[in-house]
Amino acid sequence: MNLSVDDVLNALRNVLDPDLKKDLVTLGMIEDVRIKDGTIHFKVVLTTPACPLKNRIRQDCINAVKSKFGNDIEVEPEMTSRVTTSGNTVSKKEMLPGVKNIIAIVSGKGGVGKSTVAANLAVALAKTGARVGLVDADIYGPSMPLMFGLVDERPQIVQKGDKPLMIPIEKYGVKLISIGFLVDPEKAVIWRGPMASSALKQLFTDTEWGELDYLIVDTPPGTGDIHLTLVQSLPVAGVAIVTTPQEVALADAQKAVSMYRQDGIKVPVLGLIENMSYFTPAELPNNKYYIFGKEGGVRLSEKLNIPLLGQIPLIQSVCESGDNGLPVAADEKSDMGKAFRDLAESVSQQVSIWNAFMEMTDVNPCK
Repeated sequence: MNLSVDDVLNALRNVLDPDLKKDLVTLGMIEDVRIKDGTIHFKVVLTTPACPLKNRIRQDCINAVKSKFGNDIEVEPEMTSRVTTSGNTVSKKEMLPGVKNIIAIVSGKGGVGKSTVAANLAVALAKTGARVGLVDADIYGPSMPLMFGLVDERPQIVQKGDKPLMIPIEKYGVKLISIGFLVDPEKAVIWRGPMASSALKQLFTDTEWGELDYLIVDTPPGTGDIHLTLVQSLPVAGVAIVTTPQEVALADAQKAVSMYRQDGIKVPVLGLIENMSYFTPAELPNNKYYIFGKEGGVRLSEKLNIPLLGQIPLIQSVCESGDNGLPVAADEKSDMGKAFRDLAESVSQQVSIWNAFMEMTDVNPCK
């Protein structure tokens, strides 16, 4: 059978991206089509290495080609990725030109495990092969040095032109910077809002980040100066809101969603992360105890029409791993590590969807 590259591309036009509902050829996701010795080779360029639909898309491509040219033909798709970025807010992007996507992890109130989620999300994304950075933007209560076992570390300084830059400390594949590296860990940071906002900007702009696919930002709880500085100064790709199933936490999470949807802000809300969804004791791994209520995050996500990105159980090993400087997501054999890997897939999937949507519409569609 004499086949051309166009023949293969026409067959692959029948494969739709499950999220964007457009075919892979139109989306530019098919590259390097080669036909040799009866075997068809091509690259499928996904929008993130953490794509949760990778295997489905691969099989859909194989099925589309075989249904067109027969089951005897060999089809060898190579799955690769090129992380997308939004084309909007170009002026802001000049501040961090090598960073493709800034993802803020926020919460309406403290005590919901936001920092634990941010740390493990960053590690889980790095485990997929993505280039990941993490900014500990909780100026008054930095916790990342402890969670990564870096309490006594200090960033190196390099001179770039006439500007000194900090080199982020790298661990578990994540480039990390925190105000905790720069102040006495045993003393409180007592700064007024403008000072804290200025310090936040410096953590971003006075750091040599290099090329990053995702820059995760662990923000302070609430909706204050730090959050406004972040979204007004930097091209934030989206925010993920952490809550527990408890009603008081859900009420504050709803306020956080409202803030990011307001006129003048309008940052994409990637979805809701329900932390401490249930408690499972180590000696009874099949039991679930809904200490803070059941599926409150599910109900709120439906009410606000935003995705539920994940439900993270309350397990002692997660707390212990953070205290010991070893995020549980770094342990590939851990069941909890899988929970955070699934979360990483959901978050990166939503970032890709928003980037594609904003690229196609060339407007900010936040509501």
